[in-house]
Amino acid sequence: MFFNLPTMLTWARIVAIPLIVGVFYWDGVSPAQQNLIATVLFVVFALTDWADGYLARRMNQTSAFGAFLDPVADKFLVCASLLVLVHLERADVFVALIIIGREIAISSLREWMAIIGATKSVAVHMIGKVKTMVQMVAIPFLLFDGVLLGLIDTRLWGVWLIWASAVLTVWSMVYYLQKALPEIRARSR
Repeated sequence: MFFNLPTMLTWARIVAIPLIVGVFYWDGVSPAQQNLIATVLFVVFALTDWADGYLARRMNQTSAFGAFLDPVADKFLVCASLLVLVHLERADVFVALIIIGREIAISSLREWMAIIGATKSVAVHMIGKVKTMVQMVAIPFLLFDGVLLGLIDTRLWGVWLIWASAVLTVWSMVYYLQKALPEIRARSR
């Protein structure tokens, strides 16, 4: 369904993108306030990823459209946030290229595998989930760009985590490519 509660939460992640980007162009707001607002927006909208899936299953409102839109919304949110972080010089462009490039490559691979009826060979795996979790911690740390609770240097931790995410990104891409390789070989003969 196009407009049930779970799907609306997924749409909210897409709507959040210009809000998160726009915060950094908001005149009259200090950089620290911009960072805090962008971080809160990102965290709130990232949590909708969990909520939409939970509600869709709980309310029996799963749909093919929702299954399509959910990962698209996640990728848009992550990629837009990475581009903001590169622009703010808080993330390395190389990290952004790795993460965004992997998302394009694996999405294309999954689309092709769906066309040939081999989607199970590239089903979501734990390494992909860990990669996503690390990204979802690294990005708000880098958006916040300060000291959290007087203890945690979010820039330092964010940089380490986003690089760890890049390593996990490559690892997960290699994993999915290896899983798809037998189908690729069989179809290329």
